[in-house]
Amino acid sequence: MFTVGFKMKKPEELLPHRKPFLFVDEILHVDECEVVGSTEFKCSEGMYAINQPAVGSVPSPILLEAMAQCGGAGVRLLGISKGLFALARIDNANFKGSVQFGDTVKFVIKNIKLSQRIIKQSGVVYLKDQPVVEATWTCIKMEQG
Repeated sequence: MFTVGFKMKKPEELLPHRKPFLFVDEILHVDECEVVGSTEFKCSEGMYAINQPAVGSVPSPILLEAMAQCGGAGVRLLGISKGLFALARIDNANFKGSVQFGDTVKFVIKNIKLSQRIIKQSGVVYLKDQPVVEATWTCIKMEQG
């Protein structure tokens, strides 16, 4: 098993995303089967402060993107796939609850298929040990040039 602490590699060193579009604060654990990470959704960060203060909950597409970013950071740490990947497909998204601004969530991501061109993963977002979002997604390698 390969375990990585967030101080060894920060998500912004692994992904092209930057705040306010970087939705992973820490990678807690990585091995060939699983990636575990976490983040706190702060209302004061960028677009949240403008778009969501009255609603109070994190938009569902942001939760899906956060899971994919966590999974992508884990794959980068494993060194299996290099290059720029894009979220291409989301399957079986199931929303069981909501995440409020100020909440800290944990991501548990399972690797289904890892190759140089395709990454397929499934994941769960947990809030206080309760699943609030589940989904499966596919990312494909972007051609550069």
